[in-house]
Amino acid sequence: MAFPYEWQIGVRYLRAGRRSGRNSFISFMSLVSIAGVGLGVAALIVVLSIMNGFQRDVGARMVAVLSHIELYDARGVLPDWQATVRDAQRNPAVQGGAPFVELPGMLLQEDIMKPALLRGILPQDEAKVAEFMRGKNADALAALTPGAFQIVLGSELAKALNVKKGDNVVLAMPSQDSSVANVMPQTRRFTVAGTFEIGHFEFDSGMAFIHLQDAEQILHVNYPTGLRLRIADANQAPQVARELKNSLNGDYIVRDWTQRNANWFAAVQSQKHMMFIILTLIVAVAAFNVVAMLVMSVTDKRADIAILRTLGASPPSIMKIFVVQGLLSGLLGVLAGTIGGVLIAWNLPSIANGIEQLFGIHILDKNIYFITSVPSQLLWSDVGGVVGVAVALSFLSTLYPSWWATRTNPAEALRYE
Repeated sequence: MAFPYEWQIGVRYLRAGRRSGRNSFISFMSLVSIAGVGLGVAALIVVLSIMNGFQRDVGARMVAVLSHIELYDARGVLPDWQATVRDAQRNPAVQGGAPFVELPGMLLQEDIMKPALLRGILPQDEAKVAEFMRGKNADALAALTPGAFQIVLGSELAKALNVKKGDNVVLAMPSQDSSVANVMPQTRRFTVAGTFEIGHFEFDSGMAFIHLQDAEQILHVNYPTGLRLRIADANQAPQVARELKNSLNGDYIVRDWTQRNANWFAAVQSQKHMMFIILTLIVAVAAFNVVAMLVMSVTDKRADIAILRTLGASPPSIMKIFVVQGLLSGLLGVLAGTIGGVLIAWNLPSIANGIEQLFGIHILDKNIYFITSVPSQLLWSDVGGVVGVAVALSFLSTLYPSWWATRTNPAEALRYE
């Protein structure tokens, strides 16, 4: 037959007949090795998908409120920010720009005090660069009026301060008058004009917006201190930032959103790599089941090996038989694990919601993970890497038992047969 006999015998050994208890146990061991590899592969695919989804969702929420690119003048203010926006838009990737002023301070309401970062904006221009300014968020920010000293709070910040629309809060921040010997914080009362919600706990609990003119008045400046730029593809922000740095006339400091969160992204990537290594060890442990199964199979098939040798089978052919048997076990496990892992990764948010409702628990604490739902993003490159590693480990686990089979002495094996 065209199909090599080594493959035929290897497949037959994998199926392991029911002639004796030993053969039945070897068949059980085959199932255990397949299941072990499958579970390891599925776990690796699911965990990597969760890490990808976490990075995607948190990154998207960051981009929704942070600038794709921030631009500062070395002098501290931007007197003609409109001209700077026009210069920046000569780069085809830049879609719009908006001025801003940032004020770190403390917000007080009666005996409650919370730190917050206030951003002074022009609502009509901010809508050009901020993705979160849609729906209710846009309506709340559009209500900001210059000179009225109104403030729009993050939803979690408003809850922490126990305030609602129409209530008053007090901003306390370091005095801008450096000539005062006994520096006392300056305060300003604001009226809550509404709240916004981004879905990222860090921003919802620690950020607020006021009108640009009010922020300039508090800082005693006449111009914005920075410029936020929006580009077509946020992933191209580092490249576009370098291009703007080289093309703009003036002494500008240009920073993209990945630099502002570089430590966070580096930590996520590091965790993903470590999880890949740790879960690969699980697949490696499962591959030891293949080794155990093959050792038992070689011991049980010593007479068969001896007969094949006397019929002219070469040691490499004997080795190939058991490599086929072990590798097929690994491949079946990899196939089952890949299918299971992909299906779970695709439906993980629904599965997680069902578990939360069934047991009345909340899997992700927004105070720690920034998001409240379990994310998942399946990348076929990750699937390919997992499959490649699992197949390689399965193949390596077959080598020693298969080589050991070639050491069988036909005369010794047939003596008591």
